[in-house]
Amino acid sequence: MSTLSFTTSPPWHDVSPDDWNNWRWQLRHRIATLEQLEQRLTLTAAERAGTVLAGGKLALGITPHFFNLVDADDEHCPVRRQVVPRLEEVSYSPDEMSDPCGEDGDMVAPGLVRRYPDRVLFLVTDRCASYCRYCTRSRVVSGVGEQELETDFEEAFRYLETHAGVRDVLLSGGDPLLLSDGKLEGLLARLRGIRHIQLVRIGSRAPVFLPQRITPELCAMLRKYHPLWMSVHVNHPRELTVETREALGRLADAGIPLGNQSVLLKGVNNDGKVLLELCQKLLMCRVRPYYLYQCDLIRGSAHLRTSIQEGLELMNRLRGYTTGYAIPQYVVDGPGGGGKIPLNPNYIVAKTGDRFVLRNYKGEIYEYPEQSPEPAVLQHGRWKD
Repeated sequence: MSTLSFTTSPPWHDVSPDDWNNWRWQLRHRIATLEQLEQRLTLTAAERAGTVLAGGKLALGITPHFFNLVDADDEHCPVRRQVVPRLEEVSYSPDEMSDPCGEDGDMVAPGLVRRYPDRVLFLVTDRCASYCRYCTRSRVVSGVGEQELETDFEEAFRYLETHAGVRDVLLSGGDPLLLSDGKLEGLLARLRGIRHIQLVRIGSRAPVFLPQRITPELCAMLRKYHPLWMSVHVNHPRELTVETREALGRLADAGIPLGNQSVLLKGVNNDGKVLLELCQKLLMCRVRPYYLYQCDLIRGSAHLRTSIQEGLELMNRLRGYTTGYAIPQYVVDGPGGGGKIPLNPNYIVAKTGDRFVLRNYKGEIYEYPEQSPEPAVLQHGRWKD
């Protein structure tokens, strides 16, 4: 029997189960002000100052479901570090940027980003159920950043219709699952009406922040638009509650392949045991660990960033110690618009002559020939070299 456990996020004492399980109730009752936060949590001085000062950069927003996972007695709680503002958010290092992935420079229509030859990023909303304090798009997300997200849907669809090289569209934002079923279906139907678009993907943290959003009605609608894939975002095993596991199960039962994209965060998941548990729990939720991101150079995120060297060492503690399905690809987005760059521990030790010297997960050394000699051939009953 597995030792990995899933906890339930219980309703607040003054809430009926019907309300608690209603995703719109969850959104209406998000913790969004300093006063609401202090009613339920004793803040540190850095958290209180961060809530006051960082609110002009990225709004405070935490769903009741996700807030229940915060350890009120531990300022170092890995869930708390992700969603409760801190004073460090208003301190910027010289290397940090407001648009670390260079998306604005690759925008081919308002809200439509094309960096790669065959795929685009379609930013369809600027709102999320809760706001991650390391958000790469904090400049346009939550409604209080330095920019507004300006998406021209008609211009974006005209671009997609006239560029046959685009075969893959990723819906993101913000969180597309905050759109109503009707509006989301309208987008999916139009995309499916473009013959050269083969694959549609949705990036969402709703199954984690707002599992109540994953209704049977939503899943029934989504399954009409296959092939449809979904990337979710889980950083710590505590986030995988019973409710989230059930929400992910409904999506999987609707035939939607699920992948997870984690961000490597200091004090959250930069620990070999935590990362291993996260990846194994994801598989139990029918989610394939897909990417582990080096935290982008977003302004005010230095207190959450690890070094790449630490990330490589953590990847070394996964390979060989769990099934390959549980091992994500460690990547960094090239600062300023370079796209995803894979990062791997050095398993190739050297190349000597026509052989590669290789290291396995135990540190043992093996040689593999770069090119094998031509095999002997049997001709007319005799071997010929």
